[in-house]
Amino acid sequence: MYTAKGQLDRNALIRQYQPLVHKLAHHMMAKLPANVQVDDLIQVGLIGLSEALSRFEATQGVQFETFATQRIRGAMLDELRENDWVSRGTRKSQKEIEESMRRLEHRLGRSPKESEIAADLGLALSDYQSLLNKVRGTQLVYLEDINHGTDDEDGFLDRHMGDSESDPLNMLRNERIRQALVSAIKALPEREQYIMSMYYEQDMNLKEIAAVLDVTESRICQLHSQSIARLRAKMRSH
Repeated sequence: MYTAKGQLDRNALIRQYQPLVHKLAHHMMAKLPANVQVDDLIQVGLIGLSEALSRFEATQGVQFETFATQRIRGAMLDELRENDWVSRGTRKSQKEIEESMRRLEHRLGRSPKESEIAADLGLALSDYQSLLNKVRGTQLVYLEDINHGTDDEDGFLDRHMGDSESDPLNMLRNERIRQALVSAIKALPEREQYIMSMYYEQDMNLKEIAAVLDVTESRICQLHSQSIARLRAKMRSH
């Protein structure tokens, strides 16, 4: 889009790609605790979009939307890292859920039910479901997972920036881990498989999935968090 003077119309392009910023922000919110505000993500996403407009060169052979998506998501992740969005308490709760799932699966020889996990944790079912809403899925791979149990988290990115073997994305690209992850997803309860498929393969948000399954968005958030915990419990050995 260009102005009458033949210059790139930045304002028109920002308006055109605002829905992309909103979509990425809401998609990311499913993995974040409740204290993170979607409006904050949208604001930093718009800054990322503005930077993308400044830096994009058509000669790079990349579609602008692809380039902008990377810049927008990167701006949001930078903001989250800077504000330390995952508290130690949230990580502790997530790991307690994972440990419970591992214990129960070993004892029962199958994926445990919600009521069984709640009982193992000494919680009422409603309290366990509230805890799932609190952790909101978090991540499949934590930085400390590749820190070999050390407490030195602050320098991780600096120390491993050039180490592609230690990068979480490269770890997930590893064929052996990819196959293990596929097997772990297939072992999820059927409803959780549907949710993971709709969320990650069909790029649907939690509200859309809730409408398809005729349940509340909060319930989908709980099941998504539980699915991530199941996968992390199974993938811990990798």
